[in-house]
Amino acid sequence: MGYLSWVVPIPVIVPLFAAGLALALWKHGRLQGVISLVALSVSLVASVTLLVAADDGPLVLDVGGWATPVGIGLVADRLSTLMLSVSFAVTLCVLVYSLAQGLEDDDAETPVAIFHPTYLVLTAGVADAFLSGDLFNLFVGFEILLAASYVLITLGGTGERVRAGTIYVVVSLLSSLLFLTAIAMTYAATGTVNLAQLALRLGDLDPGVQLTLQVMLLLAFGIKAAIFPLSAWLPDSYPTAPAPVTAVFAGLLTKVGVYAIIRTQTLLFPDGRLDEVLMIAALATMLVGILGAVAQNDIKRLVSFTLVSHIGFMLFGIALSSEAGLGAAIFYVAHHITVQTALFLVVGLVERHGGTTSLDGLGALAKGAPLLAILFFVPAMNLAGIPPFSGFLGKVGLFEAGIADGGPLAYVLVAGGAVTSLLTLYALVKAWNKAFWQPAKTAEGDAAPTSGADAAPAGPTQDGTTQDGTTTAATAVLTRTPQRLPAAMVVSTTVLVSFGIGLAVVAGPLFGYTDRAAELLRDRTQYIVSVLPDGERGEGQSAEIAGTDGDSAVTEVEEP
Repeated sequence: MGYLSWVVPIPVIVPLFAAGLALALWKHGRLQGVISLVALSVSLVASVTLLVAADDGPLVLDVGGWATPVGIGLVADRLSTLMLSVSFAVTLCVLVYSLAQGLEDDDAETPVAIFHPTYLVLTAGVADAFLSGDLFNLFVGFEILLAASYVLITLGGTGERVRAGTIYVVVSLLSSLLFLTAIAMTYAATGTVNLAQLALRLGDLDPGVQLTLQVMLLLAFGIKAAIFPLSAWLPDSYPTAPAPVTAVFAGLLTKVGVYAIIRTQTLLFPDGRLDEVLMIAALATMLVGILGAVAQNDIKRLVSFTLVSHIGFMLFGIALSSEAGLGAAIFYVAHHITVQTALFLVVGLVERHGGTTSLDGLGALAKGAPLLAILFFVPAMNLAGIPPFSGFLGKVGLFEAGIADGGPLAYVLVAGGAVTSLLTLYALVKAWNKAFWQPAKTAEGDAAPTSGADAAPAGPTQDGTTQDGTTTAATAVLTRTPQRLPAAMVVSTTVLVSFGIGLAVVAGPLFGYTDRAAELLRDRTQYIVSVLPDGERGEGQSAEIAGTDGDSAVTEVEEP
């Protein structure tokens, strides 16, 4: 379906054009919302079209008519189109949630004039990163989405958000500096940044140079993906942003880093020299992340730590370097984008209804909002991997791939994954019980926490405030009537939760698709042949293009 190549840039161009239009109409908030909805809907349709078309082979577009590798190439293959489709489905639901929240709150949390253009630029950057056919354009995609995220994470301009945003910006700039340095070193060593051409040329470099480039890229992407020990920034940064922003950050931004690791590890470094290091990092990410979640008494921070923890499952599949492992990892990425975003939206509803995210300040929410209890329970169980949800199926796929690998580290990772799943279940059930089923706080009941991150200053006055005018978590509940939850916010969250359930319903075809995607990632031939013209695959050099078993298929490329 090469005739559909013109569809490839739509997920990038349409949001960017809509962002400019929304910015020009900054005085017309309702019209901005309509523009955003139309742009993301068109991009979603284009992404699904590419998803279907890419099953017959990668679709390639040379931007501006400049042939690859001279010009910028956009490549839509099975992996990138699946990520695009899931991402736009999620961002569309989050947008509806945000519009409903803005109408209800008169845009106090998300100023419309700023929010819509920035949100659209963010989605365009994500799409560009997924479709990029060269390292420098991948860097550009990252920088587009990061520049937008700097604005979104500090919306409202509160001191807490600015502080958290500062941490986020510094860490992001560090990862971008590492990435840009890696690109410069790669170009100096090979004379190109095109991914397909790099796949041919990197094999001719000295092994030490290859390893240095691989480490540099992994460090840059590891920070963006929040892989331990490069993940400490995330739990302090995400929870302070408005609920829609936190949800889309949690669902998408770290997954762009995971996508970049999958793409570079399979296409550029298929020899698996760092697989054992990645396995150790995967195990540490799973365990440290979930132990952090268990220790939390704030539901936003708890869910943020589970986000870090479950990045480890994706890295587990990547580190196995097998078709089964990669296929299960891709499935798990699609599952996690959906479920983690839904969970953060539900947490936003909990905060809105209960007035706090502190588990000590919540209670008996199920009595006043039973639907909210269900909406939290379903994605929580999905994330924990309870059957028959997609989280369970994804973990089974990863565990089967680990057992098939048969190595000692693989077995340790399977055990670590099982422990992480149990601790995830414990942490989320604890939060569910405290927030929805424990007795509500009364004036004579439990006091607000007196130590730790949720501690309140001593000496509350009779009106529930402390001596410096702040309000404790428990007394805030006492003096505050639960807010009504806008229907559109509940509906958009319900749709996303249902989408997560739907992944289990279509798990068979979806696993088939991800397995085919993993097969093509392992056998790089189709990607390289689709991207590079015949004359560019030679240039007097020979190249080994790994086949499905990683080393059996060798293609000798001769100078034309």
